[in-house]
Amino acid sequence: MFYTFSYTPDADDTAADPHKLEMQMGAGIIHQVDVLFQNGCGHEEFVQIFNDNLQLWPSNRGEKLRGNATVISFREFLELTPGNAKLTAHISTTLTEQFKEIIINIGLLPKRIIQPLSFEELLAAAAGV
Repeated sequence: MFYTFSYTPDADDTAADPHKLEMQMGAGIIHQVDVLFQNGCGHEEFVQIFNDNLQLWPSNRGEKLRGNATVISFREFLELTPGNAKLTAHISTTLTEQFKEIIINIGLLPKRIIQPLSFEELLAAAAGV
């Protein structure tokens, strides 16, 4: 599965009061994350992605993803479980005009595709049981 979320910030979306974009997905393993900052963002539109109150990306707390004509793309291995399959992007800007849409793409696969055997099954196979 591949999920796409987008939002165009405005002057009301400040660091003190960012827009909170809820990203509801299914259960599974996040294996790919792409955040597109279009040409014109000028490193003045910012994204932080949270699971509840825990900042996931960027991993160093308090920092923000930013760019200009940039796709920030990374591999991940984060499990979303049933009932806890929603992340929230905090999007803010210091621009006062000419806002650009930010696009967040998240690749999600069922756990059985990413990890077909459990740890116990792998040990049993290695032991020849």
